[in-house]
Amino acid sequence: MGRKFFVGGNWKCNGTTEEVKKIVSMLNDAQVPSGDVVDVVVSPPFVFLPLVQSSLRSNFHVAAQNCWVRKGGAFTGEVSAEMLVNLGIPWVIIGHSERRSLLNESNEFIGDKVAYALAQGLKVIACVGETLEQRESGSTLEVVSAQTKAIADKIPSWDNVVLAYEPVWAIGTGKVATPAQAQEVHAELRKWLHNNVSAEVAGSARIIYGGSVNGANCKELAGQPDLDGFLVGGASLKPEFVDIIKSAV
Repeated sequence: MGRKFFVGGNWKCNGTTEEVKKIVSMLNDAQVPSGDVVDVVVSPPFVFLPLVQSSLRSNFHVAAQNCWVRKGGAFTGEVSAEMLVNLGIPWVIIGHSERRSLLNESNEFIGDKVAYALAQGLKVIACVGETLEQRESGSTLEVVSAQTKAIADKIPSWDNVVLAYEPVWAIGTGKVATPAQAQEVHAELRKWLHNNVSAEVAGSARIIYGGSVNGANCKELAGQPDLDGFLVGGASLKPEFVDIIKSAV
């Protein structure tokens, strides 16, 4: 059985109630490949999770954009994994580069977060990726390996983890890693999993690409052998998200 294609839509800090209803309506009307072919997960801001969860078509799923590293309590402004489970939210994005850079979330902190979310029964989209400086200095593979190791060291199983490679220099900049650049890092991540986790996990783990993915470039990227889908930013708020889902076939 091959790896099932995965398309995530990260809405980031965007949207009003009316805009969210329009996006959900567009998704509900879309003609897309069946759930046997592609997993589709959209990630609205926390405040819209119940609205999207209750109105989105049943074959698409919902993710939170983050959650707290341990049980809830005196952590003002945070949302716990337990709360997401209580709302019936199945997925969470952890370690997005915007949180790594803007909020100084370390590799270790992200590893702890992934482990805690999994332990509560959530599925995790775990993000890794290098900055432009790191790429230009030739340390891409070292950086993403260290980020992946911090997660691997903390988790007992990769069954409910999707790894998202997002080169930071390509997020929201309009610059996209070429299909060859993306494939190179995806292949190296799979090799790292093979050497450091197991051959089985390396073969079954889905590694998706994020970084200015759009309707125009998704087909060529989707054709790469180690690229199992996308984590889409800005384009996930637009009709072209449907075209990206269709690139699964």
